[in-house]
Amino acid sequence: QVQLAESGGGLVQAGGSRRLSCAASGRTFSDYAMGWFRQAPGKEREFVAGITWSGTSTYYADSVKGRFTISRDNAKNTVYLQMNSLKPEDTAVYYCAARLLPTLVPTTISGYNYWGQGTQVTVSS
Repeated sequence: QVQLAESGGGLVQAGGSRRLSCAASGRTFSDYAMGWFRQAPGKEREFVAGITWSGTSTYYADSVKGRFTISRDNAKNTVYLQMNSLKPEDTAVYYCAARLLPTLVPTTISGYNYWGQGTQVTVSS
């Protein structure tokens, strides 16, 4: 089992940047593929980005491609989401998730075994 804790959320102006972190504890971090999801008010939770255990393969939703970058540091048991050129429509609670089968990166909620509590990101216009 793994526990996940997101941090780094807050208020940012449109066009600005923010880096989210997700610290994992418990089982060996490299046993997991990792993903970031977000949920805006009144909307379903959606896939944002994912990364395999080694970090060699990454995947992005079309809405964030070219603006967001997912990365991980297995020595620090942490996955990151660097968000640039933020838009008001990026406002959401951002969740990190872990999948035990580290070479696949699902884009659906059901594909992940563990979830963090989320961190709020608000982008003002």
